[in-house]
Amino acid sequence: MDKKRGIANVSVSIAFRILILVADVLVRRFLIQYIGNGFNGINSLFKSILNFLAVAELGVGSAITFCMYKPIVEGNTDKVSALYGLFTKLYLIIGGIIAVVGCVIMPALPYLAKDYQSVDVNLYLTFALMLLSVVMTYMFSSKTSLINAYKNNYVTTAISSLGQLLQVGLQIIVLILTRSFVWYLVCRIVAVAIQWGVTELIARRKHSGIIKNKQRIDDETKKDVTKNVKAMFMHKIGGVLVNTADSIIISAFIGIVILGKYSNYTTIMTAMSGVLALCFSPLTSVIGHMFVEENAETAQKYHSFFHTFNFILGVVFFLGYYSIIDNLVVFLFGGSDLKMIRAVSFIITLNYFIQFMRQATMLFRDATGTFYNDRWKPLIEGLINIGLSIGCVYLFEYLWGAELAVVGVIVATIITNITICHIVEPHVLFKYAFKTNTKKYYIKNYAYMLIFTAALVALHFCTVSLRSGVASLFANGFISIALSLPVCIIAALIDKDFRHYAGIVWRKVKAKFGKRSAVAAADGVGAASGSEPIEPTGVDAAVNETGGGDVSAADGESTD
Repeated sequence: MDKKRGIANVSVSIAFRILILVADVLVRRFLIQYIGNGFNGINSLFKSILNFLAVAELGVGSAITFCMYKPIVEGNTDKVSALYGLFTKLYLIIGGIIAVVGCVIMPALPYLAKDYQSVDVNLYLTFALMLLSVVMTYMFSSKTSLINAYKNNYVTTAISSLGQLLQVGLQIIVLILTRSFVWYLVCRIVAVAIQWGVTELIARRKHSGIIKNKQRIDDETKKDVTKNVKAMFMHKIGGVLVNTADSIIISAFIGIVILGKYSNYTTIMTAMSGVLALCFSPLTSVIGHMFVEENAETAQKYHSFFHTFNFILGVVFFLGYYSIIDNLVVFLFGGSDLKMIRAVSFIITLNYFIQFMRQATMLFRDATGTFYNDRWKPLIEGLINIGLSIGCVYLFEYLWGAELAVVGVIVATIITNITICHIVEPHVLFKYAFKTNTKKYYIKNYAYMLIFTAALVALHFCTVSLRSGVASLFANGFISIALSLPVCIIAALIDKDFRHYAGIVWRKVKAKFGKRSAVAAADGVGAASGSEPIEPTGVDAAVNETGGGDVSAADGESTD
């Protein structure tokens, strides 16, 4: 596996995502402070609707990018060019579909935004502006995916991230100067236009041969692409029905004010989850190439490593989220009136952890192309989730009031995740990619979820409430770390695949730093004696040639 490219993709993605997290929190604070929490709710509703419309993408990006991996490895540029040409045409059509459907649903906006009259907003104009900013992204999506297919995700991540940071900067300035939601949305259009221009320049510079080489797609490849697009379309529908329907249901059945409060919690959560997901998603192309070049057994061992790594990240960060989120919302967004009851933050934490535990499996699913085999799962999941969510909203609101109705929506999502996603997705991956059964994985996966739930309950009773909100934040943060560390250490020690690959990384890092120390010491001796450093010979030279004497190679272990 191309570890250097993978590390570059992950490192750049995480660095930018953290910056964007800070920027998003900052611009949301200014949005609430200068024009109110109602506009915050409207903004969240519009984003959810447009995510819903993005189902028109049909999964073209993932499907065609996957089809590019093999011809790229084989050096078949004609086939890559043909796929790129098909990709470009499809995305132009998709952008047009989203624009038309967005205009069609505009008359329904007042029914989707309960209590929207409480804020002074032109729903149609503001939605049209956000719609335009989304449609523009499809004009250069083919070039973004072409760059990604060559394992240069860090390039597209830098472009999109810098564009988002520019957008946030412009939005803060506009909010301070104009206090206008309209100009706030115009900033999105400006930022996307700049991203478009930069992506065009870099794609034409790096891959001009692919772009200019006009090739027609052959029938066999077209058949494979069509099959994969249909499968990803089903996954896209399922993802939309589960993830974006929740906000729309809250807005339509509970109100935009509650949605505004809820979105403050989920903004921090989704931003944090997005950072964590960047430990996986930028590796899709790297894993895809690795799966073409190596065998299924090696791929399964890597999956086992990433699954435990998935759990460790989740325990640390999601326990940390629950321990500080209430104080953090008050501190970041400026007002105790934005705080929701503790049950909401508890159920949000549990829900996102359970969803996050799918990351390793989805990484390998997309990289190995097995998304076709569970194409009906997302649609069934999404329809069940919507029905359960609406039923739970009424039930929880009747029993406990409007604020706990939000809990009902999330409980429905948890049920569908546990009973559908965590069963079907790994079954398909292990059966069609790894060619083995999932019994051990199921035991391990559900054990991880039970352990996290127990740790979350324990943390709930361990948290403290001090006079100072900042003091409570730090105290509870330290408590969550103390609780998560033993859990993570035990998980790392039990999983042999995790120990194996973590050990390889540790030995390479140790050898690298040991080599640097030895060179530094030799330089010091040479300088003290007034002579040049002595060149290594014999065995020493051989050790240095192999990268510092990697012990794993001597032990007969893989150093992929």
